[in-house]
Amino acid sequence: MQITRAGEDDWTQVREARLRALREDPTAFGSSIAREERFKESHWRMRVRTVPTWLAIDDDGIVRGLVSMLQEPGSPVDDRHIVSLWVAPESRRIGVGWNLLDAAKRAARAEGVRTMSLWLVDGNNAAGDLYVRSGFTRTGERMALPRDPDITEERYVLTL
Repeated sequence: MQITRAGEDDWTQVREARLRALREDPTAFGSSIAREERFKESHWRMRVRTVPTWLAIDDDGIVRGLVSMLQEPGSPVDDRHIVSLWVAPESRRIGVGWNLLDAAKRAARAEGVRTMSLWLVDGNNAAGDLYVRSGFTRTGERMALPRDPDITEERYVLTL
């Protein structure tokens, strides 16, 4: 499995992986398949151009996972936010998620970032275990998921 930072010309791979993630694990993300299926090529290109995204690609060239990292509006300049981490079910528990997070951590450190953060939907225990093993700590800070106020998520933070 190779971890590669996506470039703008990789937008179709990013789109397909993201849409698959939203189809297969709809409750794990803040967005929805209905919303992102409407995005046009220009949106996907802009997303890949402005939000660092890494793809896990197997030996056959198939994307098996992705993660993105961004600076959230209103967050400290030395914090990066992890979004969209997803690993295909057939590729879970073999280190793909770990390797994707490591790629994001390396990039954050290279930018001089001090902390990374993320929001995790309640009940996503496998992802929570991965984040904790990767060094993130639970903050106890909670909020309702913007797309569904009946679902709660918790903030995790990693000091680099």
